[in-house]
Amino acid sequence: MSLERCIIAFGGFMVLLSVVLTVTVSPYFVWLTVFVGANLFQSAFTGFCPAAIVMKKMGIKTAAEIALAK
Repeated sequence: MSLERCIIAFGGFMVLLSVVLTVTVSPYFVWLTVFVGANLFQSAFTGFCPAAIVMKKMGIKTAAEIALAK
């Protein structure tokens, strides 16, 4: 799986997790949803994504790197 797809999957997972936590644990977990959404929104314009930096250090390759390896 490419880095780009991992970021989308991670963002989706975090939104779903925060909604479940908001409903079952505390309504304050809605702020996690807000944080994830704001981070996704700003990364669309700036290209800066902390999760992508971490995943890159874990060795996940971008789609371009995977295509070059083939």
